[in-house]
Amino acid sequence: MSQQSAASKPSLQGVRIKARKGAVKAHAKHEPTVFRDQLYKHLETVPEGDFDSFATKLAQAGSQLEFLKYADSLFEIILVGGLIQPGGSYVDDGAPVSPFTIFNAKEPVQIDEVKKYIDVLNKLIRRYKYLQKPLEENALPGLLQYINRWSPAQRDKLAMAVGLLISQGLANASCLMSLTKDHLVKNDVAIGVLTLIFRSYLVDQPMEHLSASLKKGGIKDLLAFFPPNKRETKNLEDHFRKEGLPQVADWWVKKQYAAVKSELVKELTEMCEREDPADQIIAAIKSRQETTPLPEVELVACIWQGAMSSVDWSTRPDQIEGLALREVGKYAPILEPFCSGPKTEVALINVVQVYCYEDTRIIKAFPQILKVLYNKDCISDQAIIYWHQKGSKPQGRQHFLKSTEALVKFLQEEESESEEEE
Repeated sequence: MSQQSAASKPSLQGVRIKARKGAVKAHAKHEPTVFRDQLYKHLETVPEGDFDSFATKLAQAGSQLEFLKYADSLFEIILVGGLIQPGGSYVDDGAPVSPFTIFNAKEPVQIDEVKKYIDVLNKLIRRYKYLQKPLEENALPGLLQYINRWSPAQRDKLAMAVGLLISQGLANASCLMSLTKDHLVKNDVAIGVLTLIFRSYLVDQPMEHLSASLKKGGIKDLLAFFPPNKRETKNLEDHFRKEGLPQVADWWVKKQYAAVKSELVKELTEMCEREDPADQIIAAIKSRQETTPLPEVELVACIWQGAMSSVDWSTRPDQIEGLALREVGKYAPILEPFCSGPKTEVALINVVQVYCYEDTRIIKAFPQILKVLYNKDCISDQAIIYWHQKGSKPQGRQHFLKSTEALVKFLQEEESESEEEE
């Protein structure tokens, strides 16, 4: 019985046996070395420094080799000269350094020299557009996390290359997040590399362009690239000024001001809506100034904005000017302690000018608003006269100068009378 059943079992002769997934994967791991060796054959014939020929050979190789399948390997070879294994060390199989790699750039490292290599990469990616995604999503983040493993000169070359790739739109700034890993941040490696990336970026592009790239890449906090004990705006500002990149320092400080200002305006609006006492609001502003100080000119603009944002303007058109004067009178005591000199006073007048220009419902009330602020000691007669003569903003200038002529004339006469009395 058992012999019969054995004999009747189907034969496997001529049937293709599908390899197990694990075996396929294990075999595939060794294929990048085959890809590398084939790519080297294309590049080995090119004389050193002949960048046009390298571009041509890479384009030819793309039509014969599977660039999409081996995109990560391709970029490892071009960017750091060989295949990388997990952990950041080179695949150790005795292979030489790639005939074409950014690491071959002449030393001392110059941005112009690295640019020649990036131009070749640019041509390659323009030809094979599908390569851009793996470059920015896999290759660059992967290599940047191991940047501490290379020599200082190699590190500089890679940093410059990354800066140029992002500035030319070949990669997204999101790859820079790899530099915020603890092992890179702690010894100033991350901020050193980031500085070089910015420097090479700003060779061809303005700060506004870099700012837009960082925003697009989701890079919100540059302090994350500093060691934890140095994460203060002052350290960041000092670092970039010392490195000869004042535009980065100025941009960052301005960005911090913007965040502080919007928080302050929000807080003031809420306090005014709750009708907190003026002295309480003044104390809150002063304590904020101690922790995150704003220039006085910026501060009065925030106080005005915060107070006015709390006003409900939905009233009858014929009553809106009266409402504006009442509200300005109500909030003037909060402004007064911070109107500390002619510069701040003129700045406040300009804030009011632009505010009235943008909200045409209260544009006619402008001279009366100035009178209220003058009577409440927020602005002086000299500030109003100076503003009228040469300190006004362009927004609606002719209208505002004309509408305040009578007020200015009155103040000038008062001024000359008091001088005569003296």
